[in-house]
Amino acid sequence: MLSVSLTGALRSAVGGAECVQIQASSIRELISNLSDQYPNIRQHIDTGIAVAIDGKIYRDNWDVEISADAEVFLLPRIQGG
Repeated sequence: MLSVSLTGALRSAVGGAECVQIQASSIRELISNLSDQYPNIRQHIDTGIAVAIDGKIYRDNWDVEISADAEVFLLPRIQGG
């Protein structure tokens, strides 16, 4: 199980928790399992999120593998230009 830390608005989608436990071995599986377990997070996923794994941020590459001991953060995507 991965321990996934959440920030601000994402916490409200999981009942206020700072961290959730999710079974996943890739970002794609993480996003899918989060959506299944916490349906309210789907709106945040649809508007854009980033996943930080051991300090490296991934925005669009959902095929990245996640090791069981990785430090994982889910972040709302920051719009800029």
